Parts: sequence; structure tokens; C-alpha cells
Amino acid sequence: MTLVSPAPAVTTALDRACGALRRLQHGDGWWKGELETNVTIDAEDLLLRAFLGVLTPADASATAKWVRSRQRADGTWATFYDGPPDLSTTIEAWAALRLAGDPVDAAHMRKAAEFVLDAGGIEASRVFTRIWMALFGLWPWEALPVIPPELVLLPPWVPLNIYDFGCWARQTVVPLTIVGTYRPVRQLPFGIDELRTGVPVTPQTPFPSWKWAFGQADRALHRYERRPLRALRRLALARAEQWIVQRQEADGSWGGIQPPWVYSLIALSLRGYPLEHPVMRAGLEGFDAFTVTDDEGRRLEACQSPVWDTALAVTALADAGVAASDLAVARAAEWMLGEEVRVRGDWSVRRPSLAPGGWAFEFANVNYPDIDDTAEVGLALLRTDVDAAGAIARGMEWVLGMRSRDGGWGAFDVDNTRTLCRQLPFCDFGELIDPPSADVTAHVVEFLAAAGGPRPAIDSGVDWLLRNQERDGSWFGRWGANYVYGTGAAVPALVGAGMAPTSLPVQRAVEWLHRHQNADGGWGEDLRSYRDPTWNGRGASTASQTAWALLALHAARDTGEALSRGVEFLVSTQRADGNWDEPWFTGTGFPGDFYINYHLYRLVFPIMALGRIARGGDG
Repeated sequence: MTLVSPAPAVTTALDRACGALRRLQHGDGWWKGELETNVTIDAEDLLLRAFLGVLTPADASATAKWVRSRQRADGTWATFYDGPPDLSTTIEAWAALRLAGDPVDAAHMRKAAEFVLDAGGIEASRVFTRIWMALFGLWPWEALPVIPPELVLLPPWVPLNIYDFGCWARQTVVPLTIVGTYRPVRQLPFGIDELRTGVPVTPQTPFPSWKWAFGQADRALHRYERRPLRALRRLALARAEQWIVQRQEADGSWGGIQPPWVYSLIALSLRGYPLEHPVMRAGLEGFDAFTVTDDEGRRLEACQSPVWDTALAVTALADAGVAASDLAVARAAEWMLGEEVRVRGDWSVRRPSLAPGGWAFEFANVNYPDIDDTAEVGLALLRTDVDAAGAIARGMEWVLGMRSRDGGWGAFDVDNTRTLCRQLPFCDFGELIDPPSADVTAHVVEFLAAAGGPRPAIDSGVDWLLRNQERDGSWFGRWGANYVYGTGAAVPALVGAGMAPTSLPVQRAVEWLHRHQNADGGWGEDLRSYRDPTWNGRGASTASQTAWALLALHAARDTGEALSRGVEFLVSTQRADGNWDEPWFTGTGFPGDFYINYHLYRLVFPIMALGRIARGGDG
């Protein structure tokens, strides 16, 4: 293979990158890059604290500084770097700044309000934004969809029970059933008349359709809310409260993610839990570990990814040629072994006889281990000298038991595919279900193949990937942006499972990558590709997405100009400290709605790609 950059330049870049990665390792053995999202997380943190009566001037001021720093010249906020303006994000940011004391007639506030009005006003915002406004009497509860607490009483075999929702959604819906029942109103020292158009939004729902049917059901539920069955309502509220309390994690969070965390605290407060109660105190104090404060201000991570980041870091170092006995690798492996989940969580509702195993994404999330992390941790542990055979075997058995009927794997649950959930009136933001995806299935196939897993399960995953390859040769990326991510996962998995690099599916993917390489030699894909196909495979070149493309090309044994130019892009854009700049978001929370900038992606994936290419190995 001939590279545009001479081999010494690639080696130097790889050494610098590995040095940068080593410097980021925590003393306990783990890695964790910042997980950056948009300012709704910070705005809702201030609103939560105002609702509970614990907002301090210092927190408000520091958070407002961060929120202002993310406002664009046109007065708006987006859900991802360099993305289009977002109405609901701008409304929540405006409200947070008003809460922090920014005057309504300040230039930056006027610009934001002008955009909101032009985009339809508060009336056109998402349901969740209007719920936040309703908490402070700025939107009528009667004008919001009903989420009855009786929902938690439905057994798992009844359609639209809480286990039909993805784990992140069910953890949010359950506390919202309490909040929507109590319909609380707290007072704020400002209003939002500047954001009102006065024109009600009446969504067009064709008849007949599920949306129309659920709209009719919502009208009936509004009538029921006026006179619910008292005994049933009391039982439902008590069951919902119990469900929430039982799922609080050791770090005080719920699921290690922001949405269920904030709504659970509000719900329990409404159920009479004082701030001094251990559950409430742990929940509020837990936010401290998720708070980042620097010269730009105060912000919250919506989630944290130490298990995921550590697994990727270990694999990256191994790809770069770091010995399996290396101290940094051994410390990371021991830490990951200590994070193995050995208790039953919500996944056991569908798989009651399956033994627990596997790993979660966060420091503390025993209720929700996930299949993606388990596969990546398994792959990483296989590259170390630590005795991990038992943990790997348990993780493999758990993953095998979590395979869905169609042969693929979702992230957290099995057969979580009831699309009817998406039609509910209160569900207008974010994915609600957890069906099998190409990226997760690919990681599982790669893990099973590397660990000597059963051939029928590997073949099942391969068949799923082949059935779900896009017509243009790419794969959709559920948890990363987007077709570049899906393709970068699928090709190494297929080749690792025994498919010939010259096979038609692999070569179609290679051709897709060739067609979407940028003039500068890199690859990039804007997050708008989740809604607008004209953006598929198109966007500013980034280090992480370039690395994903290179991992696929390397697996396919494509050693031509495209690979050489991609390597040159990484070498030429590397910073002196060994890292790369990447303000673009390349991670996905909810396709089309919520995105993530994993700050470690810009480092671990280039190391993997450069390491495999420089050493000629398969990883």
C-alpha cells in the first residue's frame, strides 16, 4: 500500500495521538470524554432548580454565560453545531436567560424572540417545551396531551404498556404521568408573551389514521381526567412512585440520563418527598458529577460514557500496537471488569429466564446494561492479558439472549419494535422505541466472531445486515452520524465474520464511500441526513467520520487513492498535542432530534484507523 503521507509521518501522528490518549486516562483506569449536547439540558436544569426552589444566583449566572456563548448571530440556538435554528431549543434558552435576569429588551433576547415568532411561537413548539412552560403557569395544562398514570398498571402483554417504549422513553413517561396528574404551577418573575403569536396550531391528522384515533382517545382522556376512578388513580400513582424509586441508580440518577432524572425529581416532589429525603438529596447531589464548569460557563452533560469510552480507548491502543500487558491497558481492563452488571434490570421483563451479564454505558446504570457496550467491552477485553474469560462468556450469553426475532440486535431491549408508540399525541420528540439497528448488530457480529461465538447467531446477524443494506450500498447509523457510521461498523463486521472483501455487499459499500469522499480527502456527514436525504454522506470532514470510513476501506482491503487521501487528511489536520479539533456533533441520541459531540471520538477512532492501516492488521 502506498500512502500520500510517508510512513514516518503516519507513525509520528499515531504516536502523538496515543500519547494524548494516555494523558487523558483517569487514575482508576477509565477514560471519559465530555459528552456535549445542546443548551436545552442547561435551560431545563435552571427551570428544574427554580421549580424545586434550589436555584442559586451563582448557578443561574454561570449557566446563562454558557447558554449565551452558544447563541448564533441570528439570535437562535440549534440542536447541533452549525445546524439549522431550532424553535423549541431557542424558546427554552430564552426562558433560561430570562430566569437568569437577562432583560427582555436586550438585543440578543429580541433577536431570539423575533425568530420564535417567525417560526410559529410557543404555540408551534414541541410538547415537552410546553410542559416546562406549564410547570410555571405559562401554558395551560388542559391544552397538553394527557399521559394517565394508569398506564403503569398495564401488563407487559397489553399494547402500549410501558415496556413497549424504549428504556429511555419509559423512564421519562412514568414520572410524567405523575406530573401530568398533579398539574402543578410555580411562579416565575417573568412571562412569555413576547413568544406568543396568538394563533393556535391545529395539526392536520388525516382520517382514518392512528394519529387521528389517538387524538380522539386524548379527548376522551381529558374528560376522564376531570373525574377519574379514585381508587384506580390512587393505585396508579402509588405504583408509578414505587417504580421510579426502585430505579434510582447509585449515583442518584435515573438511567444516567437527563430526561428521566429531572422529571423523576419533579414527580417525587409532587408526591410529597421533601428535598431532605435521601432519594431527592441523592438525585440533586448527583448532578454535581455531571456538571462542567470552565471559562465558558456552567453546563451539564446529558449523560456520561466512561464504559463506552474506555472500551474504545483500549481497542484503539491495541490497534496502535500497544502491548496487551501494558499498564494502562491492564488498569482499564480491571476497571471494566469491575463494571460488569450482575443484576436483573428492565430487560428481564421480556427475558425472565436469561441470566444477567454485560455492561452499561455509564458509571452507574445497573438497570439498563446495553448490548452495544457489551459487544465493545468484550472486543476490548479480548485484546488484553487480563483474565476476563468468565465476564466475556457471561456477556456473550446475555447478548445472545437479547437477539430480536428478526435476527438483529437493538441497544437495550429485545423486540422493542411497537411503532404504534410513535403515534401517541405526547410523543413528538425523539425516538421512542429500540428496534434492531445496523450499528449495534454489526458490533455484536464483530464481537461474536472475534470471541468464537456460535455460528448460527453470527450468520443471523450477517443476514440481518445484508437485508438492511441501503440501495446505495451504505448502512443507516442509529447511534452515530449517520450512513458513514453505519457503513464504518457494518463492513468490518461482515469481513470479520468471514465475508470476502471482494463480495458484492462489501464492494457496494466501498463504492459508496468513494463517492462521498470530500475534496480534502476526509469524510463528513451533516446530521440533517436523518431527515433530508440530500445530506446523506455529505458534510464537513471530521476526524471521527474520516476514521470510520477508513476502518471500512481497510477491512475491505481497499488500499487505493481514497484510503491514502483519508490518511493524509488525518495526518495533516492533527494538532501538535496529538488530538484533533472537532466541533461538529457526530453522535446520535434521537435521530432527527437530539445529537451528541463525544469529545473522545475525535481521538480514539483516528487511532484505530491509523493503527490498523500502519500495522496492516484487522484489529
